[in-house]
Amino acid sequence: MELSVLANLYGSKTLDETLQILTDLGVHVVELGAGGYPGKAHCNPEQLLADPKAYAAFTDTLKKHDTRVCALAAHGNPVHPRKDIAAQYDRDFRNAILLAEKMGVDTIIGFSGCPGDSEGSLYPNWVTCPWPEDYLAVLKWQWEKKLIPYWKEMTAFAQAHNVPRIALEMHPGFCVYNPETLLRLRNEVGNTIGANFDPSHLIWQGIEPPAAIRALEGAIYHVHAKDTKVDAINTAKFGVLDTKHYSDELHRSWVFRTVGYGNGETYWRDLVSNLRLCGYDRVLSIEHEDSLMSIDEGLKKAVAFLNPILMRDPKPGTMGWA
Repeated sequence: MELSVLANLYGSKTLDETLQILTDLGVHVVELGAGGYPGKAHCNPEQLLADPKAYAAFTDTLKKHDTRVCALAAHGNPVHPRKDIAAQYDRDFRNAILLAEKMGVDTIIGFSGCPGDSEGSLYPNWVTCPWPEDYLAVLKWQWEKKLIPYWKEMTAFAQAHNVPRIALEMHPGFCVYNPETLLRLRNEVGNTIGANFDPSHLIWQGIEPPAAIRALEGAIYHVHAKDTKVDAINTAKFGVLDTKHYSDELHRSWVFRTVGYGNGETYWRDLVSNLRLCGYDRVLSIEHEDSLMSIDEGLKKAVAFLNPILMRDPKPGTMGWA
């Protein structure tokens, strides 16, 4: 298992500057934003595919820092009810796949997306309850008319371009937000779809990451290392469905934290061990979204916290004493 960083945290810096910071911390694997919400500060697929000189400069920078790209991140809402918005996210995702093919990268990361409740909708409609039964009708329409057809088409596109793994991040607000919905979509469209396992979005839902990892055995394609701190007092008063702005940390029921500041070392050791037990031995990619720490401090603390927890040697075939 290797340590990686989602590099868009340094979107205001050049790729060269960003990789220098990461390699100074001992990190030589990177996940690059390539469209959608993560942006294209370090990796603009449309440009790199069209301009051989730009592509050569891009790959030369990676070689200069002895850095490998483990995945391209193009999170968006490609089934957004506004066709112009959906088209932009779709275009970004397809271009990321084309660039991944050119680079030999096997994993694209994204969101499942969330449609509206009808063809005339302007905004996504995330269904969270089965009653009144209008909600079940919306959910059925979203999956059967929008989500499943879209991802059948996109997985075929990925397969045609030699990208075997689409890792969807389970994120509330989108149709795939927990292991059950991830597996439902995977069962409908095939094993090109897997999980980007980000525990931070599961923790506040009351999902235990080791249990989720076991439920997703064989279907985890990428892992984000990001923590969540559940505030016991605010949650006891208001529950976990919290729409207050992320900057209102004192009053929120939960906030994203640097690893180790939501849950301790034993928690993360168990998480990593369960990943290995279930056959995942690729990367833990640090995603910094801690609003209480600067980017530099949060990243340094995350690297220092995770380095002794990762199991870097291959899994042994038997017990040492056998």
